Amino acid sequence: MNDWPIGISTGCFYKTPIINILKDIRDGGFTILEICSFPDHLPYHDKDAVNRARDEINRLGLEAFSFHAPFATHIDITALDEEPRYQALDNLLAACEAAAILGARHIVIHPGPEREGKPPAEELYQRMKNGSEVLSIVARHCRKLGLQLLLENMLPHLLFGHTSDILYMLGAIKETNVGTCLDTGHANLSGELFNVVHKMSGHLRMIHANDNNGDWDAHLVPGEGRINWNRIVHELTKSNFNGALILELAGSEGISPSEMLERARRGRQFIDDICRREAVPISPQD
Repeated sequence: MNDWPIGISTGCFYKTPIINILKDIRDGGFTILEICSFPDHLPYHDKDAVNRARDEINRLGLEAFSFHAPFATHIDITALDEEPRYQALDNLLAACEAAAILGARHIVIHPGPEREGKPPAEELYQRMKNGSEVLSIVARHCRKLGLQLLLENMLPHLLFGHTSDILYMLGAIKETNVGTCLDTGHANLSGELFNVVHKMSGHLRMIHANDNNGDWDAHLVPGEGRINWNRIVHELTKSNFNGALILELAGSEGISPSEMLERARRGRQFIDDICRREAVPISPQD
């Protein structure tokens, strides 16, 4: 049986200050967290706010397993102009500082901007070079802080949304404290989920576990979309994965914390049940 720890991203409460939701998360049965950096949830530039969050996390006996760095259209580490590129770097370095204060082991970063399409080859190469140089600086800072930098596979319609792009970045970063985070929903939308699992397996340190129906990034509870979770567990086991699974679920207006946490428990139980079953043959068509 696999004994992967399963935690929850606080991103499903991104509109609620983190200090107001931590006890609900603990009482809802979760102790392992990925901390969301959305400003209304945790103003990560404010060290006093980050310190208060850390103190509450420690008081409640919770663990900040990872911290998700900010991502937005204006946070572009690949930008051709230096000013926006170094503004993006400053944001990521501030996020690293917050992650270290929180006691997180990992910081998860989208390796490209939140922009669609693919530019001409020469511009694409320059953007990949820019992104790699920025991430090398971030990785070096992470090493000083005792963090591991994890690159997350992005949505397939975005720049750097293909597995080959993230593998290029991994090879170009000049530090060794770098791995990957597999977002199951993103990979499912790319149509090559299990190829992504295989290609990233040597670098894979954690999973963003969420489901969808192959049409949009719905961040459903595992088992409530079309992803074949039996095969995911099989492939992760085969690749000797020994990281954590973080449930990264969609929050929405009108859902109470208790209902959100019930959904998360349902997802955790679904994955646990698969992990506890005796191994069964998985056909290539599954």
